[in-house]
Amino acid sequence: MEHRTDNKFDFLKGDKVLWMVIILISIFSIFPVYSASSNLEYIVNNGTTTGHVIKHIFFVVLGLGIMRFVGVIKYEYIGKLSSILLTITILLLLLTTFTGQQIGGASASRWLKIPGTPISFQPSTFAYLMLIIYICRYLTKKITRERLPIENIIYLFGPTLLVFTLVAKDNGSTALMIMLVSLLVMALGRLSMKYIMGFSGAMAIFAGIFLVVALNTNFVGANRVHTWKSRIEAFTKKKDEALSEEDKAKNYQVMQAKAAIVHGGAIGIGPGKSALKQTLPQSVSDFIFAIIVEEYGAIGASILIVLYFIMIVRIVMIASKIPMFFGSLLVLALGVMIFVQLSVNIAVAVNLIPVTGQPLPLISYGGTSMLVTYFQLGIILSVSSRILTNEEEGMGRKQTIEEINDIA
Repeated sequence: MEHRTDNKFDFLKGDKVLWMVIILISIFSIFPVYSASSNLEYIVNNGTTTGHVIKHIFFVVLGLGIMRFVGVIKYEYIGKLSSILLTITILLLLLTTFTGQQIGGASASRWLKIPGTPISFQPSTFAYLMLIIYICRYLTKKITRERLPIENIIYLFGPTLLVFTLVAKDNGSTALMIMLVSLLVMALGRLSMKYIMGFSGAMAIFAGIFLVVALNTNFVGANRVHTWKSRIEAFTKKKDEALSEEDKAKNYQVMQAKAAIVHGGAIGIGPGKSALKQTLPQSVSDFIFAIIVEEYGAIGASILIVLYFIMIVRIVMIASKIPMFFGSLLVLALGVMIFVQLSVNIAVAVNLIPVTGQPLPLISYGGTSMLVTYFQLGIILSVSSRILTNEEEGMGRKQTIEEINDIA
C-alpha cells in the first residue's frame, strides 16, 4: 500500500515558512490595491475599482500557480536554459525599442503588446531576471581556473552592458538596479575583484561621457536624462529653501507621499479610508507603501516589513543550507534582487532617495513585475525543496570543484 503522509502542507513544496509569508503578503496586497485603485477610476479615468482589484486577484492567483509550478522544476534546468532565455529577452528589448507602446504615461519603449490580445508586458523585467540567472550559471562553470579577460568581456560583461544599455534608454532606475545587482552577484560568485573594479570603472567613464553628451547636445536624441536630472535636483533641494511653482510640481509626488505617511500616524486611519490616494500619483503601484502607512499606520507597516524581513532571512538560510554552489549563488542573487527592489520602493516613499518608479514586491498593482517576483520565489522554493532530499541521500556536504562544474 502506498504510504500516505499526514502533513497537510505537503502540497507546498519547499520551505513552508517562506510559503506562509508569501501567501500572507499576497492576501494582504488585495486590500491596499482595492483602496488605491479608486485613483485609477476617478482621477485617471481608467476602468473601475472592482475591475482593477479582480485583475489584481487574478495575477496573485496566477503568480502563486506559477510559483508552485516553477518550484517543482529542477533549478539546474532553468540555469542551462538561461543563455537561450536571455537571448530571447534581449531580442524583445530590441523589438520594444521600435514597436513599444505607451501605458500610464510611461515611455513607449517600456511596454510590448502581445499581438491579437490586450495584454502588454515589460521585457526589461524579464531581461533583468534572465541576466542574473545567466550570470550565476556563468560564474559556476569552469570555476577551477582563472578565466581569460576576453572570456569575461564577451560572455559576462558584454551581455550585462547590453541589457543595461537597452533598459537605460527609457528606464534609468531599473538599469541602475540591474548594474548594481549584477556587480553584487559577480562578487558573491567569486569573480576576481580586479575584473569587477575594472568593469565598474569602465562603466563609470562610459556613463559620464553619455550624460555630458546627452545634457549638452542633441546627439543622443530622445532620452530621459533631463528627467533624471530634474528628479535629483528636486530631491537635493534644501528643505529650508523657498520652492518655486516648478519645484513644487517636481516634488508633488513626494510631498503627497509624505503627507499620507504623516496622516497615518501610529495606528492608521483604517483600511480603505485613505484621504491622499486620490491626489497621490501612482498610489496603486510605485507609492502604495505610503497608502499602506496612511491606512494601517506605522504599526501595520512595521508588521509588513517584518514579513519581508522573515522572507529575506529564509532566503539566506536556504542559500546557506544547500550544498550546491550554483543553487546557493542563485538563491542569494534572487534574494538580492527582491531586497533591492523592496528597499528602493520604501526609500522613495519616505523620501530617502529620488523618485525611481519601482514597485513594492508582491503588493504593487501590475502584472509583469508581480509575476516575475513569483517566478523568482518559485526558483528559490525549488532550491529549498532539494535541501531535505540531499540530506536524505547523504549529500549534506558542500560540493567538490568537479561536482560544481558538472552541475552547471
